[in-house]
Amino acid sequence: AGLYCPPGDFYIDPVRPVDRAVVTHGHSDHARAGHGAVLATRQTLAIMAERYGVDFTAREQAVEYGERTSLNGVVIGGVDLRLVPAGHVLGSAQIEVRWKGLTMVVSGDYKRRRDPTCALFEPIPCHVFISEATFGLPVFNHPPAEEEVARLVRSLGQFPERAHLVGAYALGKAQRVIKLLREAGWARPIYVHGAMERLNALYEREGVDLGPLRTTRDLPKGSLGGEVAIAPPSAIQDRWARRFADPVTAFASGWMGVRARARQRGVELPLVISDHADWTELTDTFTELKPDEVWITHGREEGLLRWAEINGQKARALRLVGYDDEDDEAVSGPAQGSGEATAAS
Repeated sequence: AGLYCPPGDFYIDPVRPVDRAVVTHGHSDHARAGHGAVLATRQTLAIMAERYGVDFTAREQAVEYGERTSLNGVVIGGVDLRLVPAGHVLGSAQIEVRWKGLTMVVSGDYKRRRDPTCALFEPIPCHVFISEATFGLPVFNHPPAEEEVARLVRSLGQFPERAHLVGAYALGKAQRVIKLLREAGWARPIYVHGAMERLNALYEREGVDLGPLRTTRDLPKGSLGGEVAIAPPSAIQDRWARRFADPVTAFASGWMGVRARARQRGVELPLVISDHADWTELTDTFTELKPDEVWITHGREEGLLRWAEINGQKARALRLVGYDDEDDEAVSGPAQGSGEATAAS
């Protein structure tokens, strides 16, 4: 079901319904409905309610960053918890688990770069660091997101007669691209696919100012010349996109650094923008934290295991199942392993 803590009798990001869940963030591969109780940040709980309905769990417990707590106020087996920013999306958190002098940190998904839509990752000293590995190969070194958005703005200037359609995931990436466009000086209304509207409104309620947004609903054929529209990745390859003026198709993803991926999707303007740590961020994090052991999960474990061996860092792969990043950001391939690992056992 996911990472299980026997002394505390809870799972972290379980992939099937359990009695007691701690959730790192709101993406659907980590946050699922049907648990008996869910502990998460207030923002993550709000995202889950928006996506699954207010009855997504029987009991919910909101925890602020840095607040030391226990599940439903009950300390079981001497385990206590603390949620610390992960820098992935709004409300995302690392889970610090303490038990009998042992400190384990579950990163969930994370990145080390500034993101104007969420709190910056905070490094936590620990004995065991459980890290994602989505971009865990040396080939993945992402450029600054601001430079990628500047390329989008330049294209708008070069092709003012063409609509610019940006594929971006509905939670986190879409809002980050919008905010970076604002910081780059794009003050005009940004058009958004209907599937984005509710989460954009949630971000606004949480204090993230996205500027003037307009829906693409009911726009006439051939419209949006010189304008930007943000849509789910699948929509930019759908008949939805063909309604607009000679569209430039763009896609914001860490996988756009792989040229074959961009060609496969028919993307004219690939934007290498990821909400996951790249190779340098991953290895720099391990070097900074210097944990006794690193556990590596859901991604390219082999490259990081080799790096750890060369650099004298004890490490092992968990090979958990079911944590592809939503909307197919993760590389597709056969899942391995039992799908469950034990933490703080």
